[in-house]
Formats: sequence, C-alpha cells, structure tokens
Amino acid sequence: MDELSNIQKKIHEIRGIRVMLDFDLAEMYEVQTKALKQAVRRNISRFPEDFMFELTKDEFNEVVTNCDHMLKYSYITPFAFTELGVAMLSSVLRSERAIEINIQIMRAFVVLRQYALGYAELNQRLENFMIETNMQFNDIYQALTEMAEQKKEPLTPVGFRAIQYRQADEE
Repeated sequence: MDELSNIQKKIHEIRGIRVMLDFDLAEMYEVQTKALKQAVRRNISRFPEDFMFELTKDEFNEVVTNCDHMLKYSYITPFAFTELGVAMLSSVLRSERAIEINIQIMRAFVVLRQYALGYAELNQRLENFMIETNMQFNDIYQALTEMAEQKKEPLTPVGFRAIQYRQADEE
C-alpha cells in the first residue's frame, strides 16, 4: 500500500484533469525523461490531447511551486499524461518494468476515483442534511415569531406572594 500512496502523491490536477508528469513516470519506469519523451514523439499518433499534453510555462511554474521536485532548473516543459496516456505508455515503452508500474498506476487512479465518488456522496448527504436542518429552523423561527405577535394576555402570577405581617403592637 505504501507504493500506492507514493504513486498517488505523483498524480496532479492540471486543467481540471488528473495527470502524471513525464519526469515522475520516467523515474518510476527507471528510464531517462529524454528517452521517455523520444518514445512518445516517435509514437505521437497514440497520444491525442485527452491522453497527453505539454504544460504551458505558467502551468509548469505552478507545478514547480507546488512540488518538492528540483524542477526549477529545467527549461523544458514536461508532458502531462492522463490515465489513458499512462496506459498507452506501456505499449510504447514495452518493458516489463513499464507494465508492472502501469498496473500500479492504474490501481492508484482507481483508488482516487473511489475517493472522489465517496466524497461526492458524502457531500450530497451533508447538503441534504443542511437543507433539512435549515427548513426545521425556519419552521421553529416562524412559530416563535407567530407566538410573539399574538396579543399578549395578562399572565396570572405563579409562585409565592410576599405577605406582610402586622406586629401585635399595632393591632
């Protein structure tokens, strides 16, 4: 499970899509980033934009500020691979290591999707609870307002009454 959490840390959200960056994948596949990019460029028809895209300079700078990698010295913007792109990489790289790593990566993406679905369900339940609670508070507030607006009737006192006793001398 430790390997899975390490992979999950390397999955980033860019352009609203979960992706993995080429340098992280190269490290996991135990190849140079340059070799990975060359293999992708030789097979670019296998990587449409919903499989892989190149980060803009601004996106790259944001990744540098959010990651603990030593990327700030690189001048080449990385490729970002979606789940489908990562799956396609195993066919391009054709190594046993790539196949093993891709299986683990696919499992990490599945776990993240399950977390997202669980979060969405929990969020919906919380929203429903808030709506119901808000309606109940509105009903209570309305009832209290109506009670306050009703004509106030004199109340009969409840409790003890102070009685003054006369002293025997005064009688």
